[in-house]
Amino acid sequence: MTYRIEGRTGTWEIVVGLEVHAQVISQAKLFSGASATYGGAPNTHVSFIDAGFPGMLPVVNRECVAQAVRTGLGLAAHINVVSRFDRKNYFYADLPQGYQISQFEHPIVGSGVIEIELADGATREIGITRLHLEQDAGKSMHDQDPTRSFIDLNRSGVALMEIVSEPDIRSPEEAGAYVRKLRQILRYLGTCDGNMEEGSMRADVNVSVRQAGEAFRTRCEIKNVNSIRYVMQAIEAEAQRQVEVWESGGTVDQETRLFDPGRGETRSLRSKEDAHDYRYFPDPDLLPLVLDEGWVAGLKASLPELPDAKRARLEADYGVTRYESGVLTAEQAIADFYETVARGLDTRLATNWVLGDFFAALNRTGRSIEDSPVSAASLRALLGLITDSTINGKIAKDVFEEMVDTGDEPMAIVERRGLKQVTDTGAIDAAIARVLADNADKVAEYKSGKDKLFGFFVGQTMKAMAGKGNPALVNEALKKQLAD
Repeated sequence: MTYRIEGRTGTWEIVVGLEVHAQVISQAKLFSGASATYGGAPNTHVSFIDAGFPGMLPVVNRECVAQAVRTGLGLAAHINVVSRFDRKNYFYADLPQGYQISQFEHPIVGSGVIEIELADGATREIGITRLHLEQDAGKSMHDQDPTRSFIDLNRSGVALMEIVSEPDIRSPEEAGAYVRKLRQILRYLGTCDGNMEEGSMRADVNVSVRQAGEAFRTRCEIKNVNSIRYVMQAIEAEAQRQVEVWESGGTVDQETRLFDPGRGETRSLRSKEDAHDYRYFPDPDLLPLVLDEGWVAGLKASLPELPDAKRARLEADYGVTRYESGVLTAEQAIADFYETVARGLDTRLATNWVLGDFFAALNRTGRSIEDSPVSAASLRALLGLITDSTINGKIAKDVFEEMVDTGDEPMAIVERRGLKQVTDTGAIDAAIARVLADNADKVAEYKSGKDKLFGFFVGQTMKAMAGKGNPALVNEALKKQLAD
């Protein structure tokens, strides 16, 4: 649904396009052999090329190119087998070369599409304009000294994919869904970790507003937004600002702005540069990038199962609902965990446990699925004990809590605590007989027509057996004795 702002002069809609900068997962940088690993002491992951020393020639990293192609294929985008690197000239302290090697007129990936799903279940396709490779700049640090700024070049030269959407987004919710879906695809592909807090994925948000039937009006770019929540808040704040400017008789200037989360507002950073301001020209040190079509086909054949396909398969193979498949495929690790647990078991039992007790334990302990205290194999073993009637569901929950606390295997806990389910019909009959004898008045009420008391007898019997009675056998024996 289109997000609308009610102004004094009528109803306004927003128009949004996103430029997402995604750091490529690779061991080395785009044009040098320096480490691309996040962190490290300042200026320890820097080569002469990254530092802009004269005479240093860039050499393109084949794996970074492969990662860009994999991403394009994952976005159902056109792969340009011939592309070109250009120099984008501008002067910042953290850009020692005085230019950024990027791609302008001839990107490595062309048009593609992402399908997003909104909270109400509606889906929309958001077009991808292009994906191009470029090198990242360094980092200026202004909080290390009261009078000086320091420069850390560890990030300088790290490979980035800039993924540019069409201006198809019409609400903050759609923008959030788009970034979430894009991040999910990148993580499944293994081409970017999507960690927005560490800056390995960040968004430039282009916002304009217009009234019904109008052509696009002037847009503003909100730079380097580093969380999905802030992307959504920045769009709402900037759209409201632009409506107020237009309705007051002013003009929105094309400019670059920053979002202040504390104030919930955007503020001007600089006038927006056009392409000619950067004086793009082909990089003379790099030949055009020509890809072998067979190599591209090989990358396509090796792609993992992507989120939409995995979601459809889980629904078909495991009978999970649309909502459940969305949760289970949110991350590759979750989907892998679930399938390890569920394969060959009662899938409803597995689904309920993974989405219920297991996720609740992760939330309670503040753990991620990668460092879960209970492995998929251990949870599967626990559910196997329920399936073969070694323990019942109630006992299983107690065992699971101990697994979370200790990391022990379920059978070891069951044997140590003597929790095996009682299937001895003689012992069950004896326990029932005691319960009925102790509650003769309620037996009389039950036999006079108060059928709901049956649950009471089940509960008392299970209590008498310390929860270890087989529920099916207890129910069957109770019905028989109450009928006598």
